[in-house]
Amino acid sequence: MNKSILRLAIPNIISNLTVPILGMVDIALMGHLESAVYIGAIGLGGVIFNVLYMSLGFLRMGTTGFTAQALGKADNSEIAHGLYRAFAVALILAGLLIILQIPIEKLSFFLLDGSEEVKILAREYFYIRIYAAPATLGLFVIMGWFVGLQNTIIPMLLSISINVLNIGFNLYFVNVLKMDVDGVALGTVLAQYSGLFLGLAFIFRKEASRLYPIRKAVLFQLEHLMRFFKVNRDILIRSVFLILTLSFFTSESAALGNQVLAVNSMILQYFFVFSYFMDGFAFAGEALIGKYTGKNDGVLVKLAVKKLLLWGLVLSVPFVFFYSIAYQPLFSLITDNDALITLAYEYRYWMILIPFTTFAAFIWDGIYIGATASVAMRNTMLIASLGVFLPAWYFLQPLYANHGLWIAFHLFMLSRGLLMTLFSGKAIGLK
Repeated sequence: MNKSILRLAIPNIISNLTVPILGMVDIALMGHLESAVYIGAIGLGGVIFNVLYMSLGFLRMGTTGFTAQALGKADNSEIAHGLYRAFAVALILAGLLIILQIPIEKLSFFLLDGSEEVKILAREYFYIRIYAAPATLGLFVIMGWFVGLQNTIIPMLLSISINVLNIGFNLYFVNVLKMDVDGVALGTVLAQYSGLFLGLAFIFRKEASRLYPIRKAVLFQLEHLMRFFKVNRDILIRSVFLILTLSFFTSESAALGNQVLAVNSMILQYFFVFSYFMDGFAFAGEALIGKYTGKNDGVLVKLAVKKLLLWGLVLSVPFVFFYSIAYQPLFSLITDNDALITLAYEYRYWMILIPFTTFAAFIWDGIYIGATASVAMRNTMLIASLGVFLPAWYFLQPLYANHGLWIAFHLFMLSRGLLMTLFSGKAIGLK
């Protein structure tokens, strides 16, 4: 079981870590410009796309779960039609995002706090990056499909290629062409479309034998459509509340001033580093739990859950140690602004705690997705966001300012892991 987990997790870890590295490069490129507003603009503009794409993350998660279960059942027709079904939905949703870009922008900046200077730059970033939507959502489906097939090598190659290209484009646009947030946005658009074409090439070259001719009777079969939309509806609700909580955190950071927004954006980069590392094991859980659920093998499901959680606990320890001794160079890596670095030191302990308070939530997410236990995922997120984070923020931020905001954040993540542990017996059949 450990070998199976590592075989799936290691390529995912490699590919996932390229995502926060890209985020840190973007922040660092802006952090070495003359004003903190550029970091804030990337942070604020990024929040909008986090809301959109994490809300639509069911395209990847649902595709992985359904594909893995179809693989466990040896249902080759459903493996193919699940891909077609998800891809059609992805393209429709991407088209809607582009058509509705103006109302999305208006609503986003009405809800998000921040100085007018930051918002002007963030709007510029938004109106360029929105055109990457078809490529981004198409890549969700492609990567989810390959993970469901127990193939994490191709998603790794795709992620590395996309993010290396993105970094290269961004460095060229910002350092050579002297662009700022518009260069970062344009680099993202070009890299995402490059990745989409590469992903399609991998499908036709490596998995052409699985691409059954499209049969409308199967593609639009009511039973499959109902299950697809029911599971994805619950994952959507869960994802919306997750990203709304993270967005609220960013917005409240902005309300505390441009410097606090910049510092919290810096610390969140290291939250994302750990989350993307741990998601390697979560993705392994999606693939393995999905396959064993499809086979109806409860013994292997329980063994996989036990091993995955143990890996999460053990690997959180070196991250805590690393963050506790390396916070100074980690902050300096992102910015050379002495005022921001000094302020970041005041909040370093919240970065150090991240691995311990978050690992269980990340691992359980993968387990629940593999089992398509979407109702329990939704319910635990609603309790953690509405019943834990908001009350904690309401009572603690007035007393402790940014420290109170970080306490609420950690309580939110810790409660998610604890709640999914409590719900696991009924949700995925664990006793």
